[in-house]
Amino acid sequence: MKYVIYARKSSESEDRQVLSIEAQLAELYEFAAKEKLEITASYTEAKTAKEPGRTEFAKMIERIENDKIDGIIAWHPDRLARNSIDGGKIIYLVDSGKIKSLKFPTFWFNSTPQGKFMLNIAFGQSKYYVDNLSENVKRGIRQKLRRGEWPAKAQPGYLNDLRSHTIYPDPDKAPLVKRIFELYADGDHNLCYLSNLAGKMGMLTKTEKFYTPSMIQYMLQNPIYCGVIKWRGELYEGTHEPIITKKLFDKAQEVMKLRGKKRKKESHNFSFTGLMNCSCGCAITAETQKGHTYYRCTKKKGPCNEKYTREELLVAQFNEILQTVSFDDDKTAWMLNKCEEEQKQAVLSSQGLVQNIQEKIHTIKKKLNNLLDSRLEDIISKDEYTEKKNNLLNQKLNLEAEKREILDKGNNWLEPMRDFILDRNKAKKIADKGNLMEIRSIIKKIGSNFILKGKKVEWLAKNGWQMAREARRFSTWQARPDSNREPRFWRPMFYR
Repeated sequence: MKYVIYARKSSESEDRQVLSIEAQLAELYEFAAKEKLEITASYTEAKTAKEPGRTEFAKMIERIENDKIDGIIAWHPDRLARNSIDGGKIIYLVDSGKIKSLKFPTFWFNSTPQGKFMLNIAFGQSKYYVDNLSENVKRGIRQKLRRGEWPAKAQPGYLNDLRSHTIYPDPDKAPLVKRIFELYADGDHNLCYLSNLAGKMGMLTKTEKFYTPSMIQYMLQNPIYCGVIKWRGELYEGTHEPIITKKLFDKAQEVMKLRGKKRKKESHNFSFTGLMNCSCGCAITAETQKGHTYYRCTKKKGPCNEKYTREELLVAQFNEILQTVSFDDDKTAWMLNKCEEEQKQAVLSSQGLVQNIQEKIHTIKKKLNNLLDSRLEDIISKDEYTEKKNNLLNQKLNLEAEKREILDKGNNWLEPMRDFILDRNKAKKIADKGNLMEIRSIIKKIGSNFILKGKKVEWLAKNGWQMAREARRFSTWQARPDSNREPRFWRPMFYR
């Protein structure tokens, strides 16, 4: 009789059960030699048998059905099948006489009613083991989710704590993940740019390759980075330390939603296209001539007298704007210190706001409990429960983020003021560095309605940047009460 050897391991991963197939083959060849069995071929594969669809197993069955072999040698029946379809196939081939013999070093089989019955039991036990293991794993995952713990391998930016079975921010990659979110939320950088930037910053996959744009997109859509676990469409509050704020995550989602709309594809990527309009109302486009980039009117509304403007001239004007509104390090440190003093006073007056938010959170918790009761009593469907739960949980997380922001920063206006001061300090450094995309990014933050007229850039300043534009320097900062702000705000005093 002619036999084939079949060896299988459950995992396709290289670092799990590495020696399983090799060990099986060694034992099976030794067993065949001892029993004086003729081996014509061997089939090996690294794939689970809990579902049909194994390639090598299908080839072996086809060969049996074509009467080219008489029997199979395997370590145990569970190597052949752990599902009812493949197990039934083997038993049917034994019944029909296609398989004349099955040999196992660890299991007795003979083609008799008793032998077939025991083989059927062995396949049933194998399926029961897989089903039971699956239920145990699912139960463990559900329990971890209830505790707010991530139940799988850590996502990029996090590391697994093998002792506590939780995750914590990766000291090296977490700042890079945060930077990717910040750049994307600005709206000036696409996924391809962020993919290349992440690789250059040293954020690589386990195989030392760049993250693809689709991987970056998945990362940007994953709420785990703001402390929320999303598992099979349902949201859970995580107990791990977030890398970014909920506000930054939501902003990134808004940008992604806008980018999802179809746009006309640009054949070139110039730094300042889309930023300015011509004085005639048309958009400004760009082209490269003799190694230099020139910006000009598209003239889509008719003839225009505006001439070409070299990119270097635009950069010089933008740098002049940045120099005008910039702060040096000493001035920045002094102002941040003043903000810290104001924050301490603001915290004292924020207790009422915190109490109000806490009451709203308590109300949402009651709604979540009532929603769960409705689901357990089968009053609402699972899909309806998941949708309403996610909505309520998002509201709760936003309120908690607002509460945390008030407690940490004293008042909502203080953090934008800090950002304003830091941006002014960063403006000069960006101008000196000369990175065109960074210049574009901060210029968009400073102003709007950029018009190119006579090779000169005209623009309108945003918010407090108008005062910064007009002032040569700050002389002092004075705090005063104001009926529209609670409790008060910083007003810069200028002299020209």
